[in-house]
Amino acid sequence: MKKREMNILNINKYKYVVLVCILFNLIGCKTPHLVEKVANTNLPEKYASSQDSINSGKVKWKDYFGDAYLNGLIDIALKNNQELNITLQEIEISRNEIQARKGEYLPFIGMKSGAGLEKVGRYTSKGANDATTDIKPNTEMPEPLPDYMIGAYASWEVDIWGKLHNAKKAAVSRYLASVEGKNFVITNLIAEIANSYYELLALDNQLSLIKQNINIQNDALKIVKLQKESAKVTELAVKRFEAQVLYTQSLQFNIEQNIVETENRINYLLGRYPQPIERDSKFFATLNIESIGMGLPSELLINRPDIRQAELNLEAAKLDIKVAKARFYPSLGISAGIGFQAFNPSYLIKTPQSLLYSITGDLIAPLINRNAIKATYYNANAKQIQAVYNYERTILNAYVEVANQLSMVENIAKTYHYKSKQVDALNESITISNDLFKSARADYMEVLLTQRDALESQFDLIETKMKQLNTKVFIYKALGGGWN
Repeated sequence: MKKREMNILNINKYKYVVLVCILFNLIGCKTPHLVEKVANTNLPEKYASSQDSINSGKVKWKDYFGDAYLNGLIDIALKNNQELNITLQEIEISRNEIQARKGEYLPFIGMKSGAGLEKVGRYTSKGANDATTDIKPNTEMPEPLPDYMIGAYASWEVDIWGKLHNAKKAAVSRYLASVEGKNFVITNLIAEIANSYYELLALDNQLSLIKQNINIQNDALKIVKLQKESAKVTELAVKRFEAQVLYTQSLQFNIEQNIVETENRINYLLGRYPQPIERDSKFFATLNIESIGMGLPSELLINRPDIRQAELNLEAAKLDIKVAKARFYPSLGISAGIGFQAFNPSYLIKTPQSLLYSITGDLIAPLINRNAIKATYYNANAKQIQAVYNYERTILNAYVEVANQLSMVENIAKTYHYKSKQVDALNESITISNDLFKSARADYMEVLLTQRDALESQFDLIETKMKQLNTKVFIYKALGGGWN
């Protein structure tokens, strides 16, 4: 009869366990249903009329630029640039976050020891119970009562629903995204240095051009002064020529200031204090844009660090949704401890009298007032949708940048061709106007206007060449070049 009662009692216990498990399961199943947005990564098959199979973005930056001075500057910047070094520390932070997340789903084990002293009132329930002790018959419990303890404890949350593992995977994705962020910083840094370097070469050539024109205008001023002495022109002509020389000289100092500022900008990117930038400006006009291969638009998904960064952030956002959803389900925690405790150190290591141990399992699930968990879940989904839009926007922006630069290459080349012809024509007109002026067949204003037009056209030609070289840099950046 007793055996039958024990079986019934055990069956009842199992029923309660099953009922509790069903209740927790029903609680976990009542999670809000959200629809994830899927990113559209479809790209056009080619860039307008471009059908290049070679992608210049995959070329090493040292080979792409081919300028020893520029390559040396980039080398220094990759070691000393503060923004890049800050980004490297962000990578370290992301790497440490992985270790933190990984540690959360491993058991926590620690050691604990302690000593204490307690005095309780004799006329209390505890004091009355401790009045005598059976350790030694008829011997009172020590008063005050010492307490010595040493032991180990452990706690572990069993990752039933993959919450902790998904959190670690999200941290890994964000770490990889930070690495791509560093690559994007490198791409931008190389492009900024190259553009500033070409601007510096252009300013050097403009300064040289200014000095040449000052000499030409001074020669013309001498001729006008001689003609005034011979009464061929008036003082007005002399003053106009003097004004032209002074105007050109003022341009010289503006350009020299721009050179200083551009050098300092490059030094800032190199992480050093102002100093002269080594360069060779005499070959600026002969620098050409070699044939640039655009490759296929689909290669942007692999080559562009910012696209890969956005993709990895999207993956992390998707995992965050899984982590938030797992909070609706029951969590299982196990804790255990083992050690020795006694009121006298001489009894501390006696077993089994001083031995203590415990093991506990907790199954916890939210039942009422789950608003905070729901809010976290909704926020995770909203951030995932944001990440999708950011990913699509980054892809679209990359394609538009390449398409714009592809069009720029063609139009800048045509512009440079016609401006070169304009400069040649105006240079010839200077000689013609000077000859006509000497023979009194042209007015001095024609000479002044011709000189001014020629100077402006030469300035424009140098700036067009600089834009042409900048286009070479921008295409390389748009294709995702430089970081490798």
